[in-house]
Amino acid sequence: MAFDPGEVSKASRFHALMRLVRIEHTLFSLPYAYVGALLSGFHVTWAEIILMSLALLGLRTAALAYNNIADIDIDSLNPRTWNRPLIKGTVKISDAWWLVVVGSVLYFVSAVLLNIWTALLSPIPWVLALAYPHGKRKHSFPHLHLGLTLAMAVAGGTIAAGGDEANLLVLLERIPWAFFFGVLFWVAGFDTIYALMDYEFDVKHGVGSIPARFGIKKALDIALAFHLIAIALFGVAVPLYGLGWVYLTGWAVGSFLILYENYLARKSLENVPKAFNLNIPIGLVLTLSAIADALIKLGGG
Repeated sequence: MAFDPGEVSKASRFHALMRLVRIEHTLFSLPYAYVGALLSGFHVTWAEIILMSLALLGLRTAALAYNNIADIDIDSLNPRTWNRPLIKGTVKISDAWWLVVVGSVLYFVSAVLLNIWTALLSPIPWVLALAYPHGKRKHSFPHLHLGLTLAMAVAGGTIAAGGDEANLLVLLERIPWAFFFGVLFWVAGFDTIYALMDYEFDVKHGVGSIPARFGIKKALDIALAFHLIAIALFGVAVPLYGLGWVYLTGWAVGSFLILYENYLARKSLENVPKAFNLNIPIGLVLTLSAIADALIKLGGG
Protein backbone atom coordinates (compact mmCIF):
# COMPACT_ATOMS: atom_id res chain seq x y z
CA MET A 1 0.00 0.00 0.00
CA ALA A 2 1.38 3.43 -0.98
CA PHE A 3 2.28 5.87 1.78
CA ASP A 4 -0.20 8.73 1.99
CA PRO A 5 1.18 11.74 3.87
CA GLY A 6 -2.28 13.29 3.82
CA GLU A 7 -3.63 10.50 6.01
CA VAL A 8 -0.80 11.01 8.49
CA SER A 9 -1.61 14.71 8.56
CA LYS A 10 -5.28 14.01 9.27
CA ALA A 11 -4.37 11.53 11.98
CA SER A 12 -1.96 14.00 13.57
CA ARG A 13 -4.56 16.74 13.48
CA PHE A 14 -7.14 14.48 15.12
CA HIS A 15 -4.63 13.50 17.80
CA ALA A 16 -3.88 17.17 18.45
CA LEU A 17 -7.59 17.93 18.82
CA MET A 18 -7.96 15.08 21.31
CA ARG A 19 -5.01 16.47 23.26
CA LEU A 20 -6.65 19.89 23.26
CA VAL A 21 -9.89 18.66 24.86
CA ARG A 22 -8.22 15.84 26.87
CA ILE A 23 -10.91 13.32 26.05
CA GLU A 24 -9.64 11.03 28.83
CA HIS A 25 -10.55 13.74 31.37
CA THR A 26 -14.10 13.76 30.02
CA LEU A 27 -14.38 9.99 30.36
CA PHE A 28 -12.94 10.39 33.87
CA SER A 29 -15.78 12.76 34.83
CA LEU A 30 -18.69 10.67 33.52
CA PRO A 31 -19.04 8.42 36.60
CA TYR A 32 -19.80 11.43 38.81
CA ALA A 33 -23.02 12.02 36.90
CA TYR A 34 -23.91 8.35 37.25
CA VAL A 35 -23.29 8.52 41.00
CA GLY A 36 -25.56 11.56 41.24
CA ALA A 37 -28.28 9.68 39.36
CA LEU A 38 -28.06 6.37 41.22
CA LEU A 39 -27.68 7.74 44.75
CA SER A 40 -30.65 10.07 44.27
CA GLY A 41 -33.10 7.18 44.49
CA PHE A 42 -34.81 8.12 41.23
CA HIS A 43 -35.42 5.51 38.55
CA VAL A 44 -32.69 5.83 35.91
CA THR A 45 -33.30 4.84 32.29
CA TRP A 46 -30.77 4.04 29.58
CA ALA A 47 -32.01 7.05 27.60
CA GLU A 48 -31.17 9.30 30.55
CA ILE A 49 -27.72 7.74 30.94
CA ILE A 50 -26.97 8.27 27.26
CA LEU A 51 -28.21 11.86 27.24
CA MET A 52 -26.40 12.83 30.45
CA SER A 53 -23.23 11.29 29.02
CA LEU A 54 -23.61 13.30 25.78
CA ALA A 55 -24.33 16.45 27.78
CA LEU A 56 -21.19 16.01 29.86
CA LEU A 57 -19.14 15.16 26.78
CA GLY A 58 -20.33 18.35 25.11
CA LEU A 59 -19.79 20.55 28.15
CA ARG A 60 -16.32 19.23 28.88
CA THR A 61 -15.31 19.57 25.21
CA ALA A 62 -16.51 23.16 25.07
CA ALA A 63 -14.96 24.07 28.42
CA LEU A 64 -11.54 22.54 27.74
CA ALA A 65 -11.34 24.01 24.25
CA TYR A 66 -12.28 27.44 25.58
CA ASN A 67 -9.82 27.09 28.45
CA ASN A 68 -7.01 26.63 25.92
CA ILE A 69 -8.17 29.67 23.95
CA ALA A 70 -8.50 31.88 27.02
CA ASP A 71 -5.12 30.80 28.41
CA ILE A 72 -3.12 31.11 25.20
CA ASP A 73 -1.36 34.24 26.47
CA ILE A 74 -0.33 32.55 29.75
CA ASP A 75 0.47 29.17 28.20
CA SER A 76 2.76 30.73 25.59
CA LEU A 77 4.95 32.13 28.38
CA ASN A 78 4.97 29.10 30.67
CA PRO A 79 7.74 26.55 29.92
CA ARG A 80 5.50 23.75 31.21
CA THR A 81 2.76 24.47 28.67
CA TRP A 82 4.68 25.64 25.61
CA ASN A 83 3.98 22.39 23.74
CA ARG A 84 0.19 22.55 23.97
CA PRO A 85 -1.57 22.27 20.58
CA LEU A 86 -2.65 25.91 20.24
CA ILE A 87 0.81 27.17 21.19
CA LYS A 88 2.63 24.84 18.79
CA GLY A 89 0.11 25.53 16.05
CA THR A 90 -0.94 21.90 15.57
CA VAL A 91 -4.50 23.09 16.23
CA LYS A 92 -5.82 26.36 14.79
CA ILE A 93 -7.69 28.78 17.02
CA SER A 94 -10.60 28.59 14.58
CA ASP A 95 -10.73 24.80 15.11
CA ALA A 96 -10.75 25.33 18.88
CA TRP A 97 -13.65 27.75 18.57
CA TRP A 98 -15.52 25.18 16.50
CA LEU A 99 -15.05 22.69 19.33
CA VAL A 100 -16.51 25.25 21.74
CA VAL A 101 -19.54 25.72 19.50
CA VAL A 102 -20.11 22.03 18.71
CA GLY A 103 -19.58 20.99 22.33
CA SER A 104 -21.97 23.69 23.57
CA VAL A 105 -24.65 22.69 21.06
CA LEU A 106 -24.33 19.03 22.06
CA TYR A 107 -24.59 19.98 25.72
CA PHE A 108 -27.67 22.21 25.41
CA VAL A 109 -29.52 19.90 23.01
CA SER A 110 -28.92 16.94 25.35
CA ALA A 111 -30.10 19.01 28.33
CA VAL A 112 -33.29 20.01 26.51
CA LEU A 113 -34.00 16.40 25.52
CA LEU A 114 -33.57 15.19 29.12
CA ASN A 115 -36.27 17.17 30.92
CA ILE A 116 -37.53 20.66 31.68
CA TRP A 117 -35.28 21.20 34.71
CA THR A 118 -32.05 20.20 32.96
CA ALA A 119 -33.07 22.54 30.13
CA LEU A 120 -33.79 25.51 32.42
CA LEU A 121 -30.73 24.99 34.65
CA SER A 122 -28.27 24.12 31.86
CA PRO A 123 -26.80 27.65 31.52
CA ILE A 124 -25.46 27.52 35.11
CA PRO A 125 -22.87 24.71 34.65
CA TRP A 126 -22.00 26.09 31.19
CA VAL A 127 -21.19 29.57 32.51
CA LEU A 128 -19.37 28.11 35.50
CA ALA A 129 -17.22 25.84 33.33
CA LEU A 130 -16.31 28.51 30.78
CA ALA A 131 -15.61 31.09 33.49
CA TYR A 132 -12.89 28.92 35.07
CA PRO A 133 -9.86 30.25 33.10
CA HIS A 134 -10.82 33.81 34.04
CA GLY A 135 -10.94 33.02 37.76
CA LYS A 136 -7.18 32.88 38.19
CA ARG A 137 -6.98 36.39 36.77
CA LYS A 138 -9.33 37.67 39.47
CA HIS A 139 -8.62 35.71 42.66
CA SER A 140 -6.35 33.13 44.32
CA PHE A 141 -8.84 30.26 44.60
CA PRO A 142 -9.43 28.87 41.08
CA HIS A 143 -8.98 25.38 42.58
CA LEU A 144 -12.33 25.69 44.39
CA HIS A 145 -13.89 26.94 41.15
CA LEU A 146 -12.60 23.85 39.35
CA GLY A 147 -13.86 21.61 42.16
CA LEU A 148 -17.33 23.16 41.95
CA THR A 149 -17.35 22.69 38.19
CA LEU A 150 -16.66 18.96 38.42
CA ALA A 151 -19.03 18.55 41.38
CA MET A 152 -21.83 19.94 39.22
CA ALA A 153 -21.77 16.61 37.36
CA VAL A 154 -23.08 14.96 40.53
CA ALA A 155 -25.97 17.44 40.77
CA GLY A 156 -26.59 17.16 37.04
CA GLY A 157 -26.93 13.40 37.30
CA THR A 158 -29.64 13.72 39.94
CA ILE A 159 -31.58 16.34 37.98
CA ALA A 160 -31.24 14.33 34.76
CA ALA A 161 -32.67 11.23 36.46
CA GLY A 162 -35.49 12.89 38.42
CA GLY A 163 -36.49 15.94 36.42
CA ASP A 164 -39.55 14.22 34.97
CA GLU A 165 -40.69 12.95 38.37
CA ALA A 166 -40.20 15.81 40.84
CA ASN A 167 -40.24 19.56 41.32
CA LEU A 168 -37.06 21.57 41.79
CA LEU A 169 -37.10 21.54 45.60
CA VAL A 170 -37.36 17.74 45.68
CA LEU A 171 -34.58 17.45 43.11
CA LEU A 172 -32.31 19.65 45.23
CA GLU A 173 -33.09 17.59 48.32
CA ARG A 174 -32.23 14.35 46.52
CA ILE A 175 -28.80 15.45 45.29
CA PRO A 176 -26.18 13.41 47.21
CA TRP A 177 -24.64 16.52 48.72
CA ALA A 178 -21.99 14.66 50.72
CA PHE A 179 -20.61 13.26 47.48
CA PHE A 180 -21.06 16.63 45.74
CA PHE A 181 -18.96 18.50 48.31
CA GLY A 182 -16.57 15.57 48.63
CA VAL A 183 -15.77 15.91 44.93
CA LEU A 184 -15.47 19.69 45.28
CA PHE A 185 -12.86 19.55 48.06
CA TRP A 186 -11.01 16.56 46.60
CA VAL A 187 -10.58 18.35 43.25
CA ALA A 188 -9.66 21.63 44.96
CA GLY A 189 -6.99 19.76 46.93
CA PHE A 190 -5.35 18.00 44.02
CA ASP A 191 -5.51 21.13 41.83
CA THR A 192 -3.72 23.04 44.60
CA ILE A 193 -1.02 20.37 44.56
CA TYR A 194 -0.85 20.55 40.76
CA ALA A 195 -0.41 24.35 40.94
CA LEU A 196 2.83 23.84 42.87
CA MET A 197 4.52 23.13 39.53
CA ASP A 198 3.73 26.68 38.41
CA TYR A 199 4.52 28.41 41.70
CA GLU A 200 7.40 30.59 40.44
CA PHE A 201 5.67 31.36 37.15
CA ASP A 202 2.38 32.30 38.84
CA VAL A 203 4.13 34.59 41.34
CA LYS A 204 6.11 36.30 38.57
CA HIS A 205 3.15 36.79 36.23
CA GLY A 206 0.43 37.47 38.78
CA VAL A 207 -1.58 34.33 38.11
CA GLY A 208 -3.91 33.52 40.98
CA SER A 209 -3.39 30.29 42.91
CA ILE A 210 -3.19 29.15 46.51
CA PRO A 211 0.58 28.42 46.27
CA ALA A 212 1.22 31.87 44.74
CA ARG A 213 -0.87 33.55 47.46
CA PHE A 214 0.27 31.64 50.56
CA GLY A 215 3.55 29.95 49.61
CA ILE A 216 4.41 26.30 49.08
CA LYS A 217 4.30 25.11 52.70
CA LYS A 218 0.92 26.65 53.49
CA ALA A 219 -0.43 25.48 50.14
CA LEU A 220 0.47 21.90 51.03
CA ASP A 221 -1.31 22.33 54.37
CA ILE A 222 -4.40 23.76 52.65
CA ALA A 223 -4.42 20.93 50.11
CA LEU A 224 -4.25 18.39 52.94
CA ALA A 225 -7.09 20.17 54.76
CA PHE A 226 -9.22 20.08 51.61
CA HIS A 227 -8.48 16.38 51.24
CA LEU A 228 -9.28 15.54 54.86
CA ILE A 229 -12.64 17.26 54.43
CA ALA A 230 -13.21 15.28 51.23
CA ILE A 231 -12.34 11.97 52.91
CA ALA A 232 -14.79 12.73 55.74
CA LEU A 233 -17.56 13.67 53.30
CA PHE A 234 -17.02 10.57 51.18
CA GLY A 235 -17.16 8.54 54.40
CA VAL A 236 -20.40 10.16 55.55
CA ALA A 237 -21.94 8.97 52.27
CA VAL A 238 -22.01 5.41 53.67
CA PRO A 239 -24.80 5.94 56.25
CA LEU A 240 -26.49 8.79 54.37
CA TYR A 241 -27.12 6.81 51.19
CA GLY A 242 -27.26 3.31 52.61
CA LEU A 243 -24.06 2.16 50.93
CA GLY A 244 -22.43 -1.12 51.92
CA TRP A 245 -19.14 -2.96 51.98
CA VAL A 246 -18.31 -2.45 48.30
CA TYR A 247 -18.28 1.33 48.61
CA LEU A 248 -16.74 1.16 52.07
CA THR A 249 -13.83 -0.78 50.57
CA GLY A 250 -13.55 1.75 47.75
CA TRP A 251 -13.64 4.61 50.25
CA ALA A 252 -10.83 3.02 52.30
CA VAL A 253 -8.64 2.50 49.22
CA GLY A 254 -9.43 5.95 47.83
CA SER A 255 -8.72 7.62 51.18
CA PHE A 256 -5.36 5.87 51.42
CA LEU A 257 -4.43 7.01 47.92
CA ILE A 258 -5.50 10.59 48.67
CA LEU A 259 -3.28 10.65 51.75
CA TYR A 260 -0.45 9.03 49.79
CA GLU A 261 -0.79 11.74 47.16
CA ASN A 262 -0.24 14.35 49.85
CA TYR A 263 2.69 12.39 51.27
CA LEU A 264 4.40 12.29 47.86
CA ALA A 265 3.93 16.02 47.29
CA ARG A 266 5.25 16.86 50.75
CA LYS A 267 8.25 14.60 50.35
CA SER A 268 9.47 16.38 47.22
CA LEU A 269 8.01 18.79 44.68
CA GLU A 270 9.54 16.57 42.01
CA ASN A 271 6.87 14.03 42.98
CA VAL A 272 3.98 16.37 42.10
CA PRO A 273 3.30 14.88 38.62
CA LYS A 274 3.35 11.36 40.09
CA ALA A 275 1.09 12.47 42.95
CA PHE A 276 -1.32 14.18 40.58
CA ASN A 277 -1.63 11.08 38.38
CA LEU A 278 -3.00 9.16 41.38
CA ASN A 279 -6.26 11.05 40.99
CA ILE A 280 -7.39 8.92 38.06
CA PRO A 281 -7.43 5.69 40.12
CA ILE A 282 -8.77 7.61 43.13
CA GLY A 283 -11.73 8.89 41.15
CA LEU A 284 -12.43 5.53 39.55
CA VAL A 285 -12.24 3.65 42.85
CA LEU A 286 -14.61 6.05 44.62
CA THR A 287 -17.18 6.39 41.84
CA LEU A 288 -17.22 2.82 40.55
CA SER A 289 -17.54 1.38 44.06
CA ALA A 290 -20.43 3.78 44.75
CA ILE A 291 -22.09 2.82 41.46
CA ALA A 292 -21.59 -0.90 42.12
CA ASP A 293 -23.00 -0.61 45.63
CA ALA A 294 -26.03 1.35 44.41
CA LEU A 295 -26.72 -1.26 41.70
CA ILE A 296 -26.41 -4.07 44.25
CA LYS A 297 -28.92 -2.24 46.45
CA LEU A 298 -31.31 -1.78 43.51
CA GLY A 299 -31.00 -5.47 42.69
CA GLY A 300 -31.83 -6.41 46.25
CA GLY A 301 -28.38 -7.97 46.80
